[in-house]
Amino acid sequence: MPDKKAALYIRVSTAMQADRDSLPMQRSDLVNYANLVLGINDYEIFEDAGFSAKNTDRPKYQEMMGRVRNREFSHILVWKIDRISRNLIDFCEMYEEIKKYDTAFISKNEQFDTSSPMGEAMLRITLIFAELERKMTAERVLSVMIDRASKGLYNGAQPPMGYKIENKCNFPVVDESEAEIVRYIFDLYEETRSSNDVAISLVDKGVKTKRGGEWDHSTVINMLRNPFYKGTYRYNYRDYTSRKMKKENEWIVIENSHPAIIDEEQFARVQGLLKLNRNGSSQYHRENTQVNIFSRKLICGECLRPYNASTGAKKKSNGLRPATYSCSGYGSTNPCKGCIGDGLLVPIVFNYISNVLRLSETIKPNMRQNTIKNILIDGWPFMHLKSISNETVNRVASHLLEHKKNKIPYKVKGDISNHNLKITNKIENELKKYKTAILRLEELYLFSPESMSGKDFMIKKSDLDRKIKELEAAQINEIKATGASDRFSDLSFKAGMVLFKKTIMLKGGSFNYDSLVEASGTVNLRQIVDVLIDKIVIKGGLPIEITFTNGLTSRFEWNPGAEKMPTTAEICKYENKDRILKYIDDHGKLKGVDFIRATGYPSHAVYKTLHSLVDLGEIVPVKKENSKVVSYYIKG
Repeated sequence: MPDKKAALYIRVSTAMQADRDSLPMQRSDLVNYANLVLGINDYEIFEDAGFSAKNTDRPKYQEMMGRVRNREFSHILVWKIDRISRNLIDFCEMYEEIKKYDTAFISKNEQFDTSSPMGEAMLRITLIFAELERKMTAERVLSVMIDRASKGLYNGAQPPMGYKIENKCNFPVVDESEAEIVRYIFDLYEETRSSNDVAISLVDKGVKTKRGGEWDHSTVINMLRNPFYKGTYRYNYRDYTSRKMKKENEWIVIENSHPAIIDEEQFARVQGLLKLNRNGSSQYHRENTQVNIFSRKLICGECLRPYNASTGAKKKSNGLRPATYSCSGYGSTNPCKGCIGDGLLVPIVFNYISNVLRLSETIKPNMRQNTIKNILIDGWPFMHLKSISNETVNRVASHLLEHKKNKIPYKVKGDISNHNLKITNKIENELKKYKTAILRLEELYLFSPESMSGKDFMIKKSDLDRKIKELEAAQINEIKATGASDRFSDLSFKAGMVLFKKTIMLKGGSFNYDSLVEASGTVNLRQIVDVLIDKIVIKGGLPIEITFTNGLTSRFEWNPGAEKMPTTAEICKYENKDRILKYIDDHGKLKGVDFIRATGYPSHAVYKTLHSLVDLGEIVPVKKENSKVVSYYIKG
């Protein structure tokens, strides 16, 4: 790097400023300052015209930072600090980074030169006050919005499904075509008491969310809990920075502010049913506390003894009790302390099954081995995987290609009987009958408590629970029996794959324990494991071998430290990277705005990942002449 070379960064927010005198004035001032004050004649100018300072997603800024990382510049010179960013966090991240590359930051107007300790101290003080001003402005805006809401005025956000904005209207009005979907969702939830069943029904019917996405159990529950549908306007109930609920005394609640789609009585009934599920008073929650998903399926890779299952502590956030599994050899003459929990095991196993299923739908005879491998280990549960054996990849590919050749896809079309795997109508009908009885009994007790005592309710409920468990056990045995004559006949494996696709209904991305159990229930997950999995070998707190009921065995090798659950931040970064590269691979290129619209991911997370991938040399940004839009391509 030359002794002194300056990067002169210039930015204006609007095209008007760029066309008039702001850019030329900044350019002239900075060139003169570099020459006359700093004594630097070697400089390069980076101009971003018409870009806001709300984030650092600006092409010339990103180009400049890339060259700073290559140690090309000794100084970054700006006209004012806010030319870089008005966000304290973004600026501090930039400043800490350029310090690593021995680059000084200078602001001409504020006279800050961070090559001296005093200049650095004054810069930090100024940034604190700039951030304070930004927060105070945000508070003033919020107070105006709260005042408007308290007067019953709508604050302009996109209305929920079932409503639309019309000209000359102060408030959203009912969109009758969407309102029918809302009524269907509330009615179906009352009937099934399952948000996952509602989501599956909507996806099967081709119904999209308000933003054009796919339904999952969480989007259904969010709709069911929204009082907007009963005509109540609620504002300032959530902190939009942390997404946490505020205290109720801070909420703005206006009753009967607009036409309702759902009447008060039905809305109250649905809230009661949601509360039953949330508090663990329903069949669903009792099942979740009593069933260990991988019981009798785990083998110790050290001493070959079976693992014992025990129910873990209750989670405060949702009341779930993830199981822990430990080697039965512990406490013997040769103690083995191997153990693993559902929190890690569930996402690894079920995401691997999901990947196998996805591969079955896309595999082709000429597909490269590396492509097959990438599909099999897609998702954050495999972010610390060292390798999956080539033997595993070849065996899985061979098996799936044979299925495709014989036209035996793992698809759900009607009943499992379409795959010559008949679960008798008698069992199905009996299960429906008893589950309906459960719903009616709980609704009767919930809304008419005088009709029966708590003791009578529990007795009748226990009898129905016991009968349902017996029928579900018979159902599992019947599926297993289809492959009893030949363990490797693949019949039970096919049944399991169909059952998996029929049961697991979550919106994109990799599964974690909470989302999977809340959406599907541990009984359903246990049923899938019973039908699909023969055994899982655990070593070092991780699954190193999964053997399916059709004889297919997959072997894994993990990096040190993989037995620890990754943090939410690590998962988010990995998932974004994975999906960004896949999106570019599928579409040839990626525009940030298109990707955010298609996925719904937070823009700040997407752009941070894009910049990281550029820095790593995995993708390259390209901007056409006279265009502000940056497109990203896979390098090479």
